[in-house]
Amino acid sequence: MNARLDPFSSPTIGKVFKHIIAAGKLLEDSTLPAATQELVKLRASQINGCGFCTDMHSKDAAAAGETSVRLNLVAAWREATVFTEAERAALELTEQGTRIADAAGGVSDEVWANAAKHYDEEQLAALVCAIAIINAFNRANVLIQQPAGDYRPGQFA
Repeated sequence: MNARLDPFSSPTIGKVFKHIIAAGKLLEDSTLPAATQELVKLRASQINGCGFCTDMHSKDAAAAGETSVRLNLVAAWREATVFTEAERAALELTEQGTRIADAAGGVSDEVWANAAKHYDEEQLAALVCAIAIINAFNRANVLIQQPAGDYRPGQFA
């Protein structure tokens, strides 16, 4: 499978991705736990059917010490006992924030309030940005049919 466009040689995609990547790097300095950030990226990527990002974030999370049990259960987090209440709140916010078009009201007040119980305002800001950024990458990669499977942890560091 070949991508419809090569994001690594396209000047336009390259410039846009450079800015999105820079925005994402800012989140590395936030107090939102790195593990939560990877779980959020993985869950949004699964929902959006982005193989490239699912491959990347599952491998990066594993390289950072995330367990295979937790990674394998992200798609079924509601039934899994391996996530903290804070992580569950972040995953629920991720799902509603990713599926905005599926719900006429967007993110519910209940889901937002639950996330706010676990994260302070700056962490919530980082969480919102992480969800928005991964959704942007997912959509671009799905549009161009970026192939998955060959990513190496830290490849774009």
